[in-house]
Amino acid sequence: MTVFNSLAPGTYTVDPTHTEIGFTARHMMVAKVRGTFQEFTADVVVGETLAESVVTAEVQLTSVDTRNEDRDTHLRTSDFFDVENHPTMTFRSTEITESSLTGDLTIKGTTRPVTFDLEFNGVSPDPWGGTRAGFEATTEVNRKDWDLTWNVAVEGGGVLVSEKVKLHLDVELVAPAEESAQA
Repeated sequence: MTVFNSLAPGTYTVDPTHTEIGFTARHMMVAKVRGTFQEFTADVVVGETLAESVVTAEVQLTSVDTRNEDRDTHLRTSDFFDVENHPTMTFRSTEITESSLTGDLTIKGTTRPVTFDLEFNGVSPDPWGGTRAGFEATTEVNRKDWDLTWNVAVEGGGVLVSEKVKLHLDVELVAPAEESAQA
């Protein structure tokens, strides 16, 4: 039995206090800069089969946090996310398998397909009568595909910010107690 098969059909919401939506980019090609988004909503509708299941998410881009306020402010400008005109990033799945999550990622008005490697971590009842499920999802994208093109050449021949960005999601889902009781 797979982890997915142990999830009762229904709508699961993401627990924001036990979920992280993060990214990693190279800085000057010698170090990594990690960041997270602090404000987001997401739902997973679990169907009778994987083909009937859907993941949707919306991330508030103003909530970007790299632990450096100057960098975060720059990321919010038109050089990167342009939050004044495009305040959110969205994802809607188009296919879910036991090991991958494929869907449409929209940033700055541009929608591109992405496929995440998916790892289910388990399902457990919680002390409040609900059900929790966890998974991790990772992928690597080229930020230029979403018109995130700003960069600076550095003296050593590289660039200030890598084109390739790793996205990583550590997610805890919650089924409300009433849905858990019906399972």
